[in-house]
Amino acid sequence: MQTNVIQGRESAFAAEEYQDRIQRARARLSAAGVDVMIVTGPENIFWLTGQQTPGYYTFQALLLPAEGEPVFVIRQLEYFNFIANTFISDAAVYQDGDNPVDFLFSMLQKNNWQNKRIGIDKRGWFLPIAVYEALQSKLGELADCAGIIEPLRAVKSAAELEKIATAARYVDAGMQAGLAAIREGADENALVSAMMGAAIAAGSEYVGMEPLVSTGPRSGVPHGTWRRRVMEAGDPVFLEMSAAHDRYHAALMRSAWLGKPPAIALEMEKVCQEALQAALDAIRPGETCAAPHLACQRVIDKAGFTDNFKKRTGYSIGVAFAPDWGEGGILSLYSGVDTELQPGMTFHIPPALRVYGQFTVGVSETIVVTENGYRQLGSLARPLTLL
Repeated sequence: MQTNVIQGRESAFAAEEYQDRIQRARARLSAAGVDVMIVTGPENIFWLTGQQTPGYYTFQALLLPAEGEPVFVIRQLEYFNFIANTFISDAAVYQDGDNPVDFLFSMLQKNNWQNKRIGIDKRGWFLPIAVYEALQSKLGELADCAGIIEPLRAVKSAAELEKIATAARYVDAGMQAGLAAIREGADENALVSAMMGAAIAAGSEYVGMEPLVSTGPRSGVPHGTWRRRVMEAGDPVFLEMSAAHDRYHAALMRSAWLGKPPAIALEMEKVCQEALQAALDAIRPGETCAAPHLACQRVIDKAGFTDNFKKRTGYSIGVAFAPDWGEGGILSLYSGVDTELQPGMTFHIPPALRVYGQFTVGVSETIVVTENGYRQLGSLARPLTLL
């Protein structure tokens, strides 16, 4: 197919980076006894090839063999995006009138893979039941390849860490703008407009999830988003956002108050600050992912706010597409998670305490695990902003 689009011009990394990633993924496939993996998740596809598009709502799949060249199955409209973002010279292109599953099966047949041991990530967000059942009817039982690629993504390379650090600078710009926009008479939309505008002006691309911004009693509901509410004197203000650089994300949470907060809010905010620092201090290579959570939980329990904190302490962050800015499906900082922390892992750690339906206070950092502990990527002051 003739095109003036230059191969790999918009790729996030050099071709050698993807070659190395594919080789490491192949080694894990071989160890699992799988001959060919059907990769459908946009995050894993991006990590392995560089392909990125907001059009992943249509079917795309990377056929990754343990030996031999991979085959990319993609919709015609996305072909040029594929050329610009990857160093793969060709793709198996289907048309809008084609059945993508039938087309994928024809590619397996063309490469004599249909009778091989084929696997797929059965936990993939973008694997509809109908697609899985159609594949199973043609191929028989499919091996579950969940967890083949994700551990490779959990530990970031130096190049990946630089992209996350860049995203953190965008987040700082956005959060600073949001805090500066808080004033009586302004609405929540003005805050988000300031936050997103500043982050985008600083360099951010589209993000995996919208900012979580709410004010007044609405801030006491987890994952509240802006709904035009006008701020009043005495209001709590909750702000959490992410930014992205080459699909790599960083995130940040801060709280503010218009006027004098009640004593309980000040106490909770102080506990959040202490809990965050306790979690950070527990981060070091060789410790489990449960250790920072347990350290955080101890601070909260001691203060008597156990019922106000019913969640994990943090989660992996990096490559993301909607509907999430995190990599929480890869790794969480939570009880019972015995995966060891390693240098190069990146986490967003957002302890927050709520009086449900009244207010939320919280604070967070995006960090990198280092040889001796952690490195914070953001630069904003943590204490509650009083206005």
